[in-house]
Parts: sequence; structure tokens; C-alpha cells
Amino acid sequence: MKRLLILGLAVLAASTTGEGRAGPYASAAGTAGSTAIHKDDPSFVAWATGYQNYVVGTDCDAEWQTPGKALGKAVGGSYDIVCLGNGGAITLTFDAPITDGEGYDFAVFENGIADTFLELGYVEVSSNGTDFFRFANDSLTASPVSAFGAVDPTNITGLASKYRQSYGTPFDLAELDGVSELLDIENVGYVKIVDIVGDGTYLDTSGDVIYDPYNTVGSGGFDLDAIGVMHQVPEPTVMALFLGGALAAAATRGRRSRRQAQG
Repeated sequence: MKRLLILGLAVLAASTTGEGRAGPYASAAGTAGSTAIHKDDPSFVAWATGYQNYVVGTDCDAEWQTPGKALGKAVGGSYDIVCLGNGGAITLTFDAPITDGEGYDFAVFENGIADTFLELGYVEVSSNGTDFFRFANDSLTASPVSAFGAVDPTNITGLASKYRQSYGTPFDLAELDGVSELLDIENVGYVKIVDIVGDGTYLDTSGDVIYDPYNTVGSGGFDLDAIGVMHQVPEPTVMALFLGGALAAAATRGRRSRRQAQG
């Protein structure tokens, strides 16, 4: 089984974390300069509550195809996940939309058990559930990575699964401000994760090849644990609902009085 193989092989990858690595982007979870956010961070105010359009890619066994495991708070383990399979995708939804606030707005959690075992995914968002817009991303990994090989997190930005399990990769909706009139960054109700097959056929924003561990099987590709929200459209307060109802009632009475006067 893939997970058992990883438990043994990832020891080597974990032991080399930070050695001889000098990419330009944020470093591994728990190190200086990292943007990783732990699942228990108090900045999280909500978690995904629904899913749609789960498309399973290749090399994903049936036991890992349970989308509901990506809902709610991140578990931070190896097994409570939904596997996308190589080239698969899923869209998660929320009780209230994500909104653009100060700093990061949401974070995506995968289940990599080492800082350098990173099965990457594109991140896309939508306000209407139909038109999705992808975060800009960059991969500087220069050569193919074997199934249990290492990816330096400092060579990765704008892609999900930059960080090991229990730590979310954060995203800021402000980065997508103005990309399209179809995207309202104050009202994002859908987040899509698309697995990247690391065989050299998938590209980053600049057109460079994205390499990640290939070919992983059993639960191949991106393994989604959860999506946590830091900024969410607030629910109407009781007073706001009362005032709204009162204004609507007053408007109705006004229209009725005008009709009676005219009659």
C-alpha cells in the first residue's frame, strides 16, 4: 500500500529537509520564513462543509474515494483524506462565502508526511460555481522526481501541498483582484483543487514544467485533508434581519396605501 511505503521511504526525504536547499520562496513548516498555518491556529473561523464535481484521476483505489473526509477541520493524519488520483479534481463549498480580508483568506491542507514529499495541486476559486480562476504559481524544480523523491518547498509557490500534514498552504484572494468581472473576491463560495501529474506535462503560470513525485499509486496524486477559512462573509445579525424585515414591511404598507389612494 502506498501509505506504508511512504512511511519508510519518507524518512530519507525528511532527513534531507533544509540541506542544500536555497529556493527563493517560503521555507518548510516550522522554520523561519514559512507561511505554513497549523490546523489549530485560531485564525481559522470556518471549514468546508460541502463538495461537488469530484473527478477521480488514475491510480486511486476505491478506499480513498470518500469526498466527505475533506469536510470539516483538518485532521492532520495520513488516512482521513480524499484522494484525487493523478489528474483528478474536486470543488469544496462553504456555509458562507470566503471574503478578502487582511492577509491570507483560506488555506489548503494535504497529508504529506515529510517536508519534501509534496504532491502538488492547482488552486482555483469561483463566485458563481461555473467560472473558476487559478492562483498564479511557480515551480523551480529542475528535473523529474521519482515516486517517493523530494521536492524542495522553497522552490514552490502558489500551489497547494507546499507544506506537510497538519499545516495549510495559505492563499490571499487579493492576488486575484481584478482578474475578471466574473470573480467577486468578496464573495467566493467555491474552491477547486486540481491534481498536478508530475511527469512533466503540467505547467506553472510562466509555462515552466511542474515536477512532483511520479508515479504514485494506490492513493496517487493530491490527497485533500481540508480547507480552512480565515475570512468569511458574516451572517446577518439578528438586528439586521429585524431591520430588513421592518423596512420590507414598511415598503409593502406604503405601496398598499398608494394603491388605495389612487383607487
